[in-house]
Amino acid sequence: MMGSLGRGPPRTRGGVEAGEGRGIRVSALPSYQLSSPTPDGNLEAKVCPKVKKLIVLQAGGRSGTAAGLAGEGTAPCPLAWAGGPCPEGWTEARAVLPPFARGSGCLPGLIRGPLGVPTNGLSLGRGRGDSWYGSGGGVSMERLWGLLQRAQRLSPRLSQTIYRRVEGTQQGRLEEEEEDGEEGAEPQAHFCHMELRGPEPLGSRPGRQNLGLWAAAGRRATPCLVLTALLIFTVAFLLGYVAFRGSCQVCGDDVLVLNEDMNYELGPDSHQGMLYWSDLQAMFLRLLGEGSLEDAIKQTSLRKRVAGSAGMAALSRDIRVALSSQKLDHVWTDTHYVGLQFPDPAHPNTLHWVDATGGPGEQLPLEDPDVYCPYSATGNATGELVYAHYGRPEDLQDLRARGVEPAGRLLLVRLGVISFAQKVASAQDFGARGVLIYPDPADFSQDPHKLPLSSHRAVFGHVHLGTGDPYTPGFPSFNQTQFPPVQSSGLPSIPAQPISADIATLLLRRLEGPVVPQEWQGSLPVSPYHLGPGPGLHLGVNNHRASTPISNIFGCIEGRSEPDHYVVIGAQRDAWGPGAAKSAVGTAILLELVRTFSSMVSNGFRPRRSLLFISWDGGDFGSVGSTEWLEGYLSVLHLKAVVYVSLDNAVLGDDKFHAKTSPLLISLIESILKQVDSPNRSGQTLYEQVVFNNRSWDAEVIQPLPMDSSAYSFTAFAGVPAVEFSFMEDGTPYPFLHTKDDTYENLHKVLRGRLPAVAQAVAQLAGQLLIRLSHDHLLPLDFGGYGDVVLRHIGSLNEFSGDLKARGLTLQWVYSARGDYIRAAEKLRKEIYSSEESDERLMRMYNVRMMRVEFYFLSQYVSPADSPFRHIFLGRGDHTLGALLDHVRLLRSGSGAPGAASSGVAPGLGFQESRFRRQLALLTWTLQGAANALSGDVWNIDNNF
Repeated sequence: MMGSLGRGPPRTRGGVEAGEGRGIRVSALPSYQLSSPTPDGNLEAKVCPKVKKLIVLQAGGRSGTAAGLAGEGTAPCPLAWAGGPCPEGWTEARAVLPPFARGSGCLPGLIRGPLGVPTNGLSLGRGRGDSWYGSGGGVSMERLWGLLQRAQRLSPRLSQTIYRRVEGTQQGRLEEEEEDGEEGAEPQAHFCHMELRGPEPLGSRPGRQNLGLWAAAGRRATPCLVLTALLIFTVAFLLGYVAFRGSCQVCGDDVLVLNEDMNYELGPDSHQGMLYWSDLQAMFLRLLGEGSLEDAIKQTSLRKRVAGSAGMAALSRDIRVALSSQKLDHVWTDTHYVGLQFPDPAHPNTLHWVDATGGPGEQLPLEDPDVYCPYSATGNATGELVYAHYGRPEDLQDLRARGVEPAGRLLLVRLGVISFAQKVASAQDFGARGVLIYPDPADFSQDPHKLPLSSHRAVFGHVHLGTGDPYTPGFPSFNQTQFPPVQSSGLPSIPAQPISADIATLLLRRLEGPVVPQEWQGSLPVSPYHLGPGPGLHLGVNNHRASTPISNIFGCIEGRSEPDHYVVIGAQRDAWGPGAAKSAVGTAILLELVRTFSSMVSNGFRPRRSLLFISWDGGDFGSVGSTEWLEGYLSVLHLKAVVYVSLDNAVLGDDKFHAKTSPLLISLIESILKQVDSPNRSGQTLYEQVVFNNRSWDAEVIQPLPMDSSAYSFTAFAGVPAVEFSFMEDGTPYPFLHTKDDTYENLHKVLRGRLPAVAQAVAQLAGQLLIRLSHDHLLPLDFGGYGDVVLRHIGSLNEFSGDLKARGLTLQWVYSARGDYIRAAEKLRKEIYSSEESDERLMRMYNVRMMRVEFYFLSQYVSPADSPFRHIFLGRGDHTLGALLDHVRLLRSGSGAPGAASSGVAPGLGFQESRFRRQLALLTWTLQGAANALSGDVWNIDNNF
């Protein structure tokens, strides 16, 4: 935008013309200049670049000073001469007060000095409370009054130039119009006119003599008008200062000063005014639509990228180059040297029948010899075969109850329900010698129109009951670092091997013993299934361990207000096979989000908190890359990481939507679901889709984080709330996950051509979640949600209160700690509700307390090296609420509670009072500590413990 002042001969400068009879003409060019130079040709423009408003146009000369102010949406206008002769051809001056208006949270027009007219020119700067003020001295009231009287004598006609925006092809152009009115009439509120005009020949305006009476009346009323305006201005200023003090979040600390020779243009880095949620949402959706997710998924899935391979190294370089090409503040790589397990091509794993002598007999061909279970125990295992359904602790208990003992035998278990690691851990706890895992067609879709998993395909899966490098538990695997020679307690001591459905059919046909329960019957061509035992089998596992370098790649957009608080989003990059659904989709969405947020930064967006984008390595071996990073920076991350968002396994179908998450994020997820369109139901949001069949949306959508989720270690190990989104098929899992058939073509067929739409929906969901978490003044975390979780678990314990009372024991300590937490949460909620959002210090204090709630639920009474998953609700070990509940169940079952293995309770032991008291103390004081921390400072803690 450019402006010209004064009348006189037509001039042209930078495409701007000022002609006779025009006060100012404005074009839409994005800079500010005067086309009428001052006596010494010196010109300055002061601009608030973040709100796109011209604040001051100032011209200084040897014989005097001219200055002008502009209100919102207007061009500048001259204010007054402060001494000396006026420029040539300018002989009269008129002035009214500058405007008082609020725009984008700023208070332009707040002036110091009498009417803000300094003798040495007017300059604006940043004032307290984000208001604008003038600097320098001021003229006396007598002098200003004389100036106004002179103006009235020379020009009794009251005139003003009004600028309005012209719609149409020339958008952004301002047009002027002259308005006549009665003298003394009050100008429009949105624009206060100040003008220097040249003299006009006598008689140039017809009817001027008829205005003499009006001029005389105006001269008499002028003092009253001036004093009234001063009073209104002062009162308005005081009210505005009090109401909006500290509310300007976007204006910088400095004002740009330009000279006449500089053509200033608002560049991509300049702030465009305060961006609200609707602005950011519209900008994000517009920029996200420019990317191509489908092609990125296809290209990534075609690349071989097993952790530690040459293909992975090449992909890592390409990912880093892609991040470096975007508008990120930092891009870097962390390399870890971890112990991974691979099959030995020279000595493949084998499976044999046992002959009459007890040695290996006829070999059963493993149709997928490259498929194996990383971190399986190596060596040989021999024993009779028993069918154990899914291999859960309750399945093994049922097996034992039916007279079939799992101890000393090999177990044949089906894929699904729980992880590979949990199946092997349960088998080991019940004394089994080895485990064979197969995919049963009954666990996948029976629809003939949907693609089935081939019967000769086996499924890959690691069996470490934990995450990270199992050979450096609790410590980061950085190079050149020495650790004690220990192994993770989650490593199994028995071998495990995946087999295909065809091999499982051969084994099931040889089983004898009782017929399985109806719910255990599968869909293999064997009817009915038997529990066994069957003939003896010999399993040989020859995997070998190798020290392998893996690389995590990071990109960061620094926050402007809380840069030390990180909102983290990540995706696994590696894959054992093609990995289209496993990691290609997540990697493509991550890169698209990086590109989109980079474009948003170029368009003026700057998050309050830092955004951290991470591409993980080693994910197929148990989130090794992410866990090693957490172990390396644990002391920092629990203070700085706000939330982790996982993009792994994001698109496994399109019928159902699930969110595996912390209770802190449930309310936020509900809000975002109402903003995202359903990818397969036109005209509906995702929220409307999920509540279509179940009005209780959270029962339909929300699930706890399982151990095989890449987000699990963030919450259970580091105490950072996390979420993992997944679109899935209705009732059946994606059949090709962790197989060689997880290709782009199969994923595209499973989704019936809707892969781009579903991936776009995930990107929209994750992106809007990031905006809310990084942009909101107050973190949208529902810290009261854990109160409901505690109540639900306490309800499960209540049914055993009578049994405990009979032994002289009580759960009252837990009840008291639960009450304190709920009261602390309610107290904090009321404090936040009654506080001022403009108080930055107070908001940061509240944010810190909320973002650490998850960390408060990590037990401080157990060692991270011995029990890495210290979370009392999600973790594993004696300190957890699940372990306490399993132990209490032994009061009625005697021994071997159904969930004992998964929670860390050794089966075969009965109820132990001393152990119960210790568990109760660990749980109670962790919960009590969370309540105390949520209360704030120690003098604010008011518990009734």
